[in-house]
Amino acid sequence: MWAYMLSGPCILGAVEVTAPAPHDLAKGQVWLATRAGGICGSDMPRLRGAPFTHPKKRGGMVTRAPGFPMHEIVGEVIASAHPAHDIGDLVVGWASDFDGIAELVVSDGDGLSPYDTRLSPTVAVMLQPLSCVLYAAEQIGDVRGQAVAVVGQGPTGLLFSHVLKSRGAAHVTGVDPVDRSEASGVFAVDEVVTATAGSWSLSLTESERPSLVVEAVGHQVSTMKNCLEALAFGGQVFYFGVPDDLIHPFDMMIFLRKKLTLRSGTTMERRRVCRPLTTTLANIPNYARLT
Repeated sequence: MWAYMLSGPCILGAVEVTAPAPHDLAKGQVWLATRAGGICGSDMPRLRGAPFTHPKKRGGMVTRAPGFPMHEIVGEVIASAHPAHDIGDLVVGWASDFDGIAELVVSDGDGLSPYDTRLSPTVAVMLQPLSCVLYAAEQIGDVRGQAVAVVGQGPTGLLFSHVLKSRGAAHVTGVDPVDRSEASGVFAVDEVVTATAGSWSLSLTESERPSLVVEAVGHQVSTMKNCLEALAFGGQVFYFGVPDDLIHPFDMMIFLRKKLTLRSGTTMERRRVCRPLTTTLANIPNYARLT
């Protein structure tokens, strides 16, 4: 079967590898024929060669595992050892070994869910990050009537904006140095700020400070400080972006004096949060065009 494999930072090359066999599936696993996939922002450090624990690392500068690094996937079930998935099912979710850039993928069935097949696979793959956003929204709690801001208005940040508005946020500000005005109406962004997080946070008056800031950027240490600076007294920041650096400088005095709350966390209960999303993206006008 075909797959792509890293030979160096950001260098993917086609390779031929032995296909998995149905009789090798462990209990709970499924075998997928890949239909579409997406390289998440959390995969980017690995694409650039950041260290990653993988059973097929094979040493060297990058993880030389076929199909690595991609975990957002849409596929057709061609063999199953999971009671919820049958041969022929079209599913979306997680490639559990981050090896989705391949013709065939073996994955944990608990991280996969059927989807509305009116969606093309290239649109349906966005149900996976949307699941993550909805799980994060559960952890954030009630946002009804609040002023919120989402720092980073890429695909995930736009989904956060839409979800928070749909959950009752009174005012959603989207912050990004790239002009996202075209997407603002589609994703219910009330105010588009085309600026860095640092410039935006320093420009706010006390009355303009949001009670919730979602960090949807990652990969840098400065945005956490900017989010803390921007928040109103008693507010919270949800850190969603995946960090490149394990240790982040943290302005504890701002955190203390403003009585702030910090939340974060990866997505659990994956099938539960993904399963209800059968028509969500189909109901967002022009989403396919924007992606």
